[in-house]
Amino acid sequence: MEKLTFYFFALILIFAASRVITVKNPVHAALFLVLAFVSSAAIWLLLRAEFLALALILVYVGAVMVLFLFVIMMLDINLTTLREGFVRYFPIATLVGVIILVEMVLVVRVWKNPPDPTTATLTAKSNTQILGQALYTDYVYPFEIAAVILLVAMIAAIALTMRPRRQKYQQPEHQVSVRREDRVRLVNMPAESKD
Repeated sequence: MEKLTFYFFALILIFAASRVITVKNPVHAALFLVLAFVSSAAIWLLLRAEFLALALILVYVGAVMVLFLFVIMMLDINLTTLREGFVRYFPIATLVGVIILVEMVLVVRVWKNPPDPTTATLTAKSNTQILGQALYTDYVYPFEIAAVILLVAMIAAIALTMRPRRQKYQQPEHQVSVRREDRVRLVNMPAESKD
């Protein structure tokens, strides 16, 4: 049953990924990308990598794709002009796809080797628990440094984009001291005569 579920989600993933690059509407392409992310998260769940599946859903589907959709709708991007080089770059894309396929076959071949006994004790805990324990015990200082760097980058981005607000104030003394000659100009135009 697990193998059948894997093939089901894999077929959905392949279909959604192919529709991302072949559909004409950019909003539909972004929605097919969401479907591809969700199906790949389901495959991660089948591989018992719960943290990666939830991170994929929360980060990419929840944040990045909302941003993509917002940008696509705001800019009104026309993908037909962007896809004009699809046939020209297809051989390069095929070569990259074959290289990725070879790498995946090599990874699966190495993965099928029997695990060493030191990792057998780790499987008693969940993936998220193991990752959290390693992150907050062994790598707590690099984690804190990364958090501080991200905080400084966020504050710098906010500080760089803030602009002082220019408020218009009414000055009653200037409004009262205005003369008619400063604001109104009389123009004498000759009347046109109809013959």
